[in-house]
Amino acid sequence: MLQIITGFGFFSGMSCPFRLLGLFVSNPSLLSYIIVPILVNIVVGIFLYIGLFFFGWEITELLTDSLLNRLDLLLADLPSWLNGLDYLVIFLAWLIRIILSVLLLILTGFILVQFGVLLAAPWYGSLSEKIEKIKTDNIEIIEVGIVRDIWRAILFELKKIVLMLSCGILIFFLSFLPVIGAIISTMGGLTVTGNLICLDFFDAALERRRLKFRKKVALVWKTFPASAGFAAICLLLISVPFINLITIPFCVGSGTLFVCDRILPCPP
Repeated sequence: MLQIITGFGFFSGMSCPFRLLGLFVSNPSLLSYIIVPILVNIVVGIFLYIGLFFFGWEITELLTDSLLNRLDLLLADLPSWLNGLDYLVIFLAWLIRIILSVLLLILTGFILVQFGVLLAAPWYGSLSEKIEKIKTDNIEIIEVGIVRDIWRAILFELKKIVLMLSCGILIFFLSFLPVIGAIISTMGGLTVTGNLICLDFFDAALERRRLKFRKKVALVWKTFPASAGFAAICLLLISVPFINLITIPFCVGSGTLFVCDRILPCPP
């Protein structure tokens, strides 16, 4: 029986990775469960940063240069007394480049999480079980068989894709609204990303109980704003290049810690 432990705020959710470090210090044996995942992340990360990141960087440069050229052509037809706008164009070009670069880092880190968590799932599962055992002195596992277990994992990934695409299409059209469109699209994108991050990092603990996808999403929302704080700190940790090769296992462990503290019944 699951219950929501209320009274935890945004910053409490953000504290999960740091509290997990204390758990690792008091239980050094947990470190053995993150060695293989880190190695997996390094291998996957090499291919991603060589391929996706540098390819994406080229696209970012092309988009920025194209926009800058169009603005230059537009300014060329303006009166000479408006030449000072050149500095504004340069500022906008750098601002757009920074925004696109940050989005590229987030995208690369997000894709790294998807591959890393999938490939290192057995080790993450063991890490999650050990953390739950330490925190609650109990592990609940509903066995369904290997075939159904694999099928549930495939469905979980497909449903995340459907959620991302359906929300993404809606956000795309809302972005065309005047004035508020950019605000709505930005907030909407962050909300969807936060939900997906929580689903990824909570799943090791929640999937042992064979919860339905809708139930998992509902638990993310019911633990708001703590889940938002958790998503924010994890988004930062997975977006820093190369550092995220090490921090992803800590995010997975932090997700189990979050579930133990806020969703599972607390021990007396």
